[in-house]
Formats: sequence, structure tokens, C-alpha cells
Amino acid sequence: MINEEYDERGNLIHIQGSNGYEIWNEYDENNNRIHYKDSSDFEEWYEFDENNNCIYYKNTKGYEYWSEWDEKNREIYYKNSSKDEFFWKYNKNNESIEITQQEFKKIKRKKEYDKYREFVNNSKISRFSLMDI
Repeated sequence: MINEEYDERGNLIHIQGSNGYEIWNEYDENNNRIHYKDSSDFEEWYEFDENNNCIYYKNTKGYEYWSEWDEKNREIYYKNSSKDEFFWKYNKNNESIEITQQEFKKIKRKKEYDKYREFVNNSKISRFSLMDI
């Protein structure tokens, strides 16, 4: 049997399985989960911006990440404790283009479309020329 407990806004705040395993959740005023804990002592913490985008995450295993978002709620930056770091720009069709900081010699392929949005070309471009899109 599984026992579940919800807060007044319908968020799952506690669950207990028949094997005794338990999970606890805490939420902010916007119903974003900001804390998770289970009976194995694993925990996660989250922080959100005013638009409910996750901007920070941390867990008890030492993993962390940070994100930044633009005014259209599109992720533009991500960095984690494993030393991965990513930047994104968006083209006029609102398509994301990943740009990595660590791999300076990395070449990406740019997909080009005609005015009818039909695919016409797949050309190589450098990371640095992507910044001007």
C-alpha cells in the first residue's frame, strides 16, 4: 500500500511505500518543487526565477547546475559542477543553436531554409560566427 499526502494546492508533499521508503517534497508559492528528500538521505534543492525557470539545482551527491534564461523564457546559459558549460542563441525562427565554451575548435552545422521553410543547405560554420546570428 502507498500512502500519499498532498498540500492545499494539490502538490504531493509526502509519500510512503509499503516497504517503508519515504519521499518528502517542499514547494514555493508558485508550486515549484524547491526541496526533495527521501528516506535514503538523498536530497535535492531547486531555485527558480520570477518566471518559474529553474536557475539553480543542487543535490547531496555534490552535483550542481546553474541556468540563465532570456526575456522569452528560453535557456541561454547552463553550467554544471562537472565543468560542462553551454551557451545558446536563437535564430529568427526561434530555433536554438548550441554553442559550447570548452570546445573552441568545434564546428557546428547550420541548417538553412528558404522562404517556404524548406531545407536547402547544411553548411559548416564556426562557433564564433554563430554569435552573430
